[in-house]
Amino acid sequence: MSRAAPPILSLALPSETGRVLSIQSHTVQGYVGNKSAVFPLQLLGYDVDPINSVQFSNHTGYPTFKGQVLNGQQLWELIEGLEANDLLYYTHLLTGYIGSVSFLNTVLRVVDKLRSVNPKLTYVCDPVMGDEGKLYIPQELVTVYREKVVPVASMLTPNQFEAELLTGYRIVSERDGREACNKLHDAGPSKVVITSISINGDLRLIGSHQKEKGQVPEQFKILIPKIPAYFTGTGDLMTALLLGWSNKHPDNLDKAAELAVSSLQVLMDLILFCVVFGLPCKIIVMG
Repeated sequence: MSRAAPPILSLALPSETGRVLSIQSHTVQGYVGNKSAVFPLQLLGYDVDPINSVQFSNHTGYPTFKGQVLNGQQLWELIEGLEANDLLYYTHLLTGYIGSVSFLNTVLRVVDKLRSVNPKLTYVCDPVMGDEGKLYIPQELVTVYREKVVPVASMLTPNQFEAELLTGYRIVSERDGREACNKLHDAGPSKVVITSISINGDLRLIGSHQKEKGQVPEQFKILIPKIPAYFTGTGDLMTALLLGWSNKHPDNLDKAAELAVSSLQVLMDLILFCVVFGLPCKIIVMG
């Protein structure tokens, strides 16, 4: 007697918000990559399926780290497994740190495959390449991001240094940031958020939404108070929040960015408060 296949919960009870495939790093200790992105997106109502591009003991800012790195072939095998079981329908793809050209090229294959299943797929790309003038990845990845990834992204969330790498512009003013957004729109994505720009000691976010190709984009800025502390994983969290809130406010990127920044700011303030006063602060729920 044959048995019917068990119902797949994620398909039987789909999220009304969306399903996200998140391809990012994973650390055993600390909150970066998928450990920063998955839980907040779940709180915002999304089904999230993480693929860990790396699994490390801790983030690479420590003196040493150990772990495994997923290669492009292994990534594709996971995609084939999902496809074989009709599990490849996603509303969003989210990518963060990627360390090799082969893996990034496979991500581009994943974009094509997911869009063959759902042509309306939103691809949110955080082009993690470096910060404050320091490159984290091999130089050849910059070219792949610029020439192949940017054109297929729906939303791009670079920091100041990454926006400079992608556009060739030196960003020293707010106007430079807006022009960099315009150039990125010309290359592909309708939504661009430069998540952090430091100008004369002030920190700000610059966002830009081109609702129709060739149309003048709607642009805005958000001033961000500086916190006298160093955090890791904030960029990963910020991009996840931008995905979450922009999907809830698809025509108001400024509103989505405001909600994302405020969520991140409250979290950072709370962590700093706990550290200063020696209070336990392991689980923090954001609304």
